[in-house]
Amino acid sequence: MRLSWMRNIVFMVLVGLLVSSCVVQRSPVTGQKRAYGYSWEEEVKLGAQSDKQIQQQYGLYNDEALQNYVDEVAQDVLATSHMRGEGTEEKYKNTEFYFRVLDSPVINAFALPGGYVYVTRGLLGHLRNEAQLAVVLGHEIGHVAARHASQRAFEQQVGQLALIGGAVGGELMGLPGGDILQMGSQAAQLMFLKYGRDDERESDQLGVEYAAKQHYMASEGADFFTTLRRMSEQSGQSIPTWQSTHPDPSARANTIPQLAEEWRQKGYEQNVTDRDQFMRAIDDIVFGMNPRQGFTENGIFYHPDLAFQFPHPEGWQVVNQASAVQMVNEEQNAIIVFQIDSKNDSPQASVKEFLNQEGITSTGGSGTSSNGLNAYRATANAESQDGSKVQFYLYSAEYNGNIYRFVCYTLADQFDSYQNQFAETTGKFRELNDSDILNIRPAKLRVYQADRSGTLQSFLPDNLPLDITAEDVAIANQMELSDRVEAGTWIKIPRQ
Repeated sequence: MRLSWMRNIVFMVLVGLLVSSCVVQRSPVTGQKRAYGYSWEEEVKLGAQSDKQIQQQYGLYNDEALQNYVDEVAQDVLATSHMRGEGTEEKYKNTEFYFRVLDSPVINAFALPGGYVYVTRGLLGHLRNEAQLAVVLGHEIGHVAARHASQRAFEQQVGQLALIGGAVGGELMGLPGGDILQMGSQAAQLMFLKYGRDDERESDQLGVEYAAKQHYMASEGADFFTTLRRMSEQSGQSIPTWQSTHPDPSARANTIPQLAEEWRQKGYEQNVTDRDQFMRAIDDIVFGMNPRQGFTENGIFYHPDLAFQFPHPEGWQVVNQASAVQMVNEEQNAIIVFQIDSKNDSPQASVKEFLNQEGITSTGGSGTSSNGLNAYRATANAESQDGSKVQFYLYSAEYNGNIYRFVCYTLADQFDSYQNQFAETTGKFRELNDSDILNIRPAKLRVYQADRSGTLQSFLPDNLPLDITAEDVAIANQMELSDRVEAGTWIKIPRQ
């Protein structure tokens, strides 16, 4: 369901449109002049500003060796790209690229303008070799080189289309559209400049080209798209998250080998897979959800690392990210956002900072104490652009050296229906002292070469950790459970 009042709240948060005029510059890919929404210099600046917001939103994966490995592969692929070609303009050649591994279980890769490329640990855990990684990285470098975001920005400006488009109520990296409320305006708008299918096809072509020119076996990329298709079938979705605006994975699995063969015929030998190197790099990577960073069970959200818990309303979707936990009801007309407030030193100051925002009118507040914690709560009203009345319930508590704040809101005429749920969730925020939960550990991939032959199923333990299924393991290995694993073959098995 797409709700106009939610869209309007988003527009209240976003500060203006990034696109103010068109710029005519040469494309790094074609060398021809064309119109863009931003100058290259603006793209670099916007990318740098948005990169900080992306890091805060999703968090970086804490593995320096893995980060360095991804960067090394990416820099090699970048060296063959149009950004580093002989005839490339100096402003492109001199642009530094940044490659980051995000701490997310979602299989995802994306790029921001100006040279910022991201892959998730979830994606890395589902690749089979370095050649596949090179194709994925090349694809994202292709988006930057072709300046697709800037092209879309120009087209949307000309067509007078809102940059937000259909994003609210849709998905971004597996998150509900409401997640945009916690992102800075620049990152949000850049991420919502959705690429068209022609953009994706061009980036597929560029990704294969860049990988092939480094002699990677670019055709290996086809099996990764088969993995995406299997995941979509398993989840019951038509297309996996990061493919939502991309061509169908099955079609791409057929196209990638054809593209690779074209470059082979042009004289580029493709014999590098570097499976050994890749598998050693991802050994011990966190697989799936990391419960240390928060998880839900039986209606309770637990955070073992920070040792707190609180209930969430029954039936609500809970989205846990590095910067915030968001709870959205099924109708998407009520939201609770929970996060650490690092700016204020008391619950009262935390709530009052929110109340002091322009357009927010306080309707009362008071200090309180719950579960032995010093807290402050208040209610407030606001009006969206279309005149809809929105009502807030705010609650901040001091715990273990941090200030935590809940922002709960819905339409004013529905506030009475949700007030008890808001109060129940916030008022039961408390210390976590269950030792089993406090000591829970994430699943990690044990990556090794099989010491015997047998089916993949025969290598699985009797009990897989957390909620991981046997089919999840098969997909991660790009195999079927019945496939035979020969001695010496690399396999990935989750353990806890």
